[in-house]
Amino acid sequence: VKRLKLLAEVPQEEFCTNADSIDIAENRLRRALEALFDLGRHLLVKSGAGVPSDYRSVIMMLAESNILPADCANRITAMAGYRNRLIHDYNKVSPEELYAILQTRLADLELFGRHVVDYLH
Repeated sequence: VKRLKLLAEVPQEEFCTNADSIDIAENRLRRALEALFDLGRHLLVKSGAGVPSDYRSVIMMLAESNILPADCANRITAMAGYRNRLIHDYNKVSPEELYAILQTRLADLELFGRHVVDYLH
């Protein structure tokens, strides 16, 4: 997330016209989301809550298991769609949308991390 925040500091016009910045942001966001969902799946299996069937299920099951509060789960669930779009490219995330994610959604990833740390302690 820290490295994504650096890209968020780039002015929008510069970011949206720089193919390298876009590629780096897509890759880092995809990797962050995959780590988030993998960690969530691991927590669910280890806690005995079951095995989620897809990325959205990971987050919903974390909420049902009281690992994540519902409001955080709702925000993170939307991120599952970004992950799928970044991976499968069936509905490409535009540079403008990617920039908006960097501006507004990185805090959601940090919040997820804080809730996981709280759960583990």
